[in-house]
Amino acid sequence: MDFTDLIDLAAERLGGAALLANDEFFAPKENLVRAAAPVWREGEYTERGKWMDGWETRRRRTPGYDWCILRLGCPGVIRGTVVDTSFFTGNFPESCSIDACAVEGVPDPARLAGDAGWTEILPRTALQGNARNTFQVRSEERFTHVRLNIFPDGGVARLRVHGMVAPDWARLVRPGVELDLAALENGGFAIATSDMFYGNRQNLLLPGPSLLMSDGWETRRRRGPGNEWVVVRLGARGIVRRVIVDTSHFKGNAPGECSLDAADSAEADTPSSWAELVVRTPLQPHAVHEFLAEVRDIGPITHVRLSIFPDGGVARLRVHGVIA
Repeated sequence: MDFTDLIDLAAERLGGAALLANDEFFAPKENLVRAAAPVWREGEYTERGKWMDGWETRRRRTPGYDWCILRLGCPGVIRGTVVDTSFFTGNFPESCSIDACAVEGVPDPARLAGDAGWTEILPRTALQGNARNTFQVRSEERFTHVRLNIFPDGGVARLRVHGMVAPDWARLVRPGVELDLAALENGGFAIATSDMFYGNRQNLLLPGPSLLMSDGWETRRRRGPGNEWVVVRLGARGIVRRVIVDTSHFKGNAPGECSLDAADSAEADTPSSWAELVVRTPLQPHAVHEFLAEVRDIGPITHVRLSIFPDGGVARLRVHGVIA
């Protein structure tokens, strides 16, 4: 799997944040984790210089380098990073490196700037200007923060840190307490789909309510027989008690019906058989559908498959249950 298909652990939407930078004279560090793609504004200047959609430091006149520390929205195992220098042409860094550390809780940024047990996950590597520089990371450690180092100075539009979420189960699990087993922040991951022409499959598992139609999973219009579907690997093996299928903002393009199947697969992401969890049921546009009594008791499961008939868009899928 291409690592860019994995979750952006540093995404602002998941709680990622740029905490501290040694310099941000031309453009603020917060831009690094913005969800939107970087943009160019021709002829726009601030009192400090050209407006840039990214993090940009002043021209360095002394030895050293510039850096920015970011908190991952979801701690996890990092598989790769994208250092995006879009629109930085004569002012991008010559090279970069990335360090990572694991510090639980909400540490003071000043503490992180010191000896926080940083591990180099990307050695110093040359960058291209106005480009998405992709770098694979080979590490099995769980990290909570990253530090982007740029040499010697310059601007970076966006930083993406792709990987697999690794929740702190000791903190999350309480006897008898339900969790959303499919939530991204709890390690849920949409592993496959029949189609996601208009909206990414991972949007189904994002935290909070959907913001608008593009914030959900949406397929193209089906012109032949069959139906669309998405398979979700749960963050932990569990027993499902309640399911929510939310079609908010999908008014003229909600599915006509949906059903859910489930599997308990020892082989990750390759369920060989499915059991019916929620029977095929009509859906309403722009509505939150809660299934409680309709959820069949089929024991512990690891995967769910949401099928929609024949096509359309779903804003959120919630699979509440208890850890098996």
